[in-house]
Amino acid sequence: MRNKIYLFIIILLVFMQLKAIDAPQAERNPYTFELHGTQLSDDYQWLKDKARTDPKVMAYLEEENKYTEMMTYSSLGLQDTLYKEFRNRIPDEDITVPYRLGNYWYYSREDKDAQYRKYCRKYLSLANPENIYLDVDKLAAGREYLNVNNLKISPDETMLAYLADYDGSENYTFYVKDLVSGNLLPDSLYMVDDICWANDNKTIFFCTIDEAGRTDKVWRHTLGNAFSEDDLVYEEPDESFYAYVDRTKSGKFIIIGTSSKTSSEMRFFPADDPRAEPRLVEPRRPDIQYYLTHHENEFLVSTNENAPDYKLMRVSDADPSRENWQEFIPARQNISFNFDVFKTHLVLYETENYQDRIRIISFEDNEDYSINPPNPTAKLYSSTMPQYDSASFRYLVESMEAPWQQFEYNFSDKMQKIIKEQQVNDYQPGRYVSQRLYATAPDGEQIPISIVYNVENFALDGTHPMLLTGYGAYGDNSNPYFSVTKLSLLDRGYSWAIAHVRGGGEMGRRWYDEGRMQHKKNTFTDFIAVSEFLINNDYTRPQLLVIEGASAGGLLIGAVNNMRPDLFGVVVGDVPFVDMMNTMLDPTLSATVSEYEEWGNPQIKEEFEYMYSYCPYYNVKSQDYPNTLLLGGFWDPRVNYWEPAKLCAKMRVLKTDDNLLLLKISDAGHGGSSGRFDYLNDIAFEFAFIIDRIRLAPQKQDQ
Repeated sequence: MRNKIYLFIIILLVFMQLKAIDAPQAERNPYTFELHGTQLSDDYQWLKDKARTDPKVMAYLEEENKYTEMMTYSSLGLQDTLYKEFRNRIPDEDITVPYRLGNYWYYSREDKDAQYRKYCRKYLSLANPENIYLDVDKLAAGREYLNVNNLKISPDETMLAYLADYDGSENYTFYVKDLVSGNLLPDSLYMVDDICWANDNKTIFFCTIDEAGRTDKVWRHTLGNAFSEDDLVYEEPDESFYAYVDRTKSGKFIIIGTSSKTSSEMRFFPADDPRAEPRLVEPRRPDIQYYLTHHENEFLVSTNENAPDYKLMRVSDADPSRENWQEFIPARQNISFNFDVFKTHLVLYETENYQDRIRIISFEDNEDYSINPPNPTAKLYSSTMPQYDSASFRYLVESMEAPWQQFEYNFSDKMQKIIKEQQVNDYQPGRYVSQRLYATAPDGEQIPISIVYNVENFALDGTHPMLLTGYGAYGDNSNPYFSVTKLSLLDRGYSWAIAHVRGGGEMGRRWYDEGRMQHKKNTFTDFIAVSEFLINNDYTRPQLLVIEGASAGGLLIGAVNNMRPDLFGVVVGDVPFVDMMNTMLDPTLSATVSEYEEWGNPQIKEEFEYMYSYCPYYNVKSQDYPNTLLLGGFWDPRVNYWEPAKLCAKMRVLKTDDNLLLLKISDAGHGGSSGRFDYLNDIAFEFAFIIDRIRLAPQKQDQ
């Protein structure tokens, strides 16, 4: 008992000391400029340090990080508890289901206590010895960060090309490894993105990036030659377009694609003839997108021409000009799809009114049959099966309430089986329930909501905390998924909901178009409508409602926090895109020009006025704000660290409440820590902040 009293006194003294700590105050250096007759004032413009070397900026960020560390000191025990819960739920070791490609069976595995994967293969039979062809954990030894991707095996399976990012800046170094000797070849190059092999096993195509971080050039490299001898195959001059290169699954062609947010253009040439001149399929046209996939002696062309949710065309690969395109899968209202192509079958992943199904179509006899998910809230996803002539395909079934299951479906006998289930320790089936709800937006639109909770500790009485997340941008789906870490919230009486707001693609192209450009505010009013619906229907109440958004989802969170701070108890912005006006005024930053078609071009008066009216940074005002945590990555090239830093500095001056406002800038990139256990520490910190702030929330029901 005496030890407990001493511990309580120590905690009390620490808490009293922390309460007396003053929050950092960034220096205010008035900076104003005029645009379209509007005076813009930016006192914290000095925090924007593209070179990331200004000592004054570094000192301020360090001060903010130290303040955050001190103000969360009392939650260290909770952070440790959460981290242990996460670790205990995930397996110490894991292995993917092997797939056959060429003469080898390929898979990857995670070993006990290893932060990164080992990529492995076995020759001809799974009974043969294992060959580890890339040990990422070994590559990461002594490093704080490592992201390895774009692993491409040469057609003869003797070499591996891959990319590595060592700090989160997404500036990748290109490597080639001899899989026979195990040695790296001298062919390495910094600042490369996208790689693919030609069929001669000695020619590699890759993209390089311009000063703004845009992939604008495609090169041809011959192994053993100096990179100064490489041939420039294609250069994209339009700053709103990104170039990329890949080899078709059939192995017959190299595709050079270039696309903006609303238009695209494709070129191709034989993978057997790497020095051939790329052939243009169809010149780009405004608001028309098309993409190529190869099957046998034809291209399958997905296009949105007169088909907002796309249609699928087919055309001979000898002359794929647009006038020869023939309709294969027609456009269907409110039905969007992705697809995968195999030698004998086409697999369509369709969504209709946010309900998923898989359609399998035989190329031989046009037989058409479907697979439906086990429940209407579950989602279906394609799973890795790169072998073009495979006799089966794989897919995942996932929901918020249950770990994913991986199925393999045989084309010939139409039989399927579960080949892997996500292993989650201490998971109890039936303990969690997910639902699909709908909130009515101000314009009458029905906004889908996915929600999950623990039936053993949740009731519709307005007393339970909720984590509400949202995204709503780029036409990307914010789909339900099973989260091992969020079980720690659900088991503490929280519910977790996803607001499928406009700007995303959950309900097709219309859903996207109604949440971008001059309709962007629908994203915010949709989210507010969802919040009000959940509060009014006793799922939670304002003091217990936690909202979280990352990247473009951080724009959403920042905007609604300015518009309706009274609705929320805690706000978390993860790498939040909140200084969007200044970013969109700087064409030297990554993606700015290409995103004129997403948010608008501020050089156009009408678009500037609309963007300015909701930009989170410029709309901070003198009012009470909820407890707020802003997270950034120092090396993040997509949402630069200064966006959350500037927002924090401005909120500190203007907010009228005593709630906590914290900024944490990590030494990472857009996706946070790269190691699987380091990443769990990031989540433990965020969840501990949420739980600690909710614990201190007023307990009385709103009047």
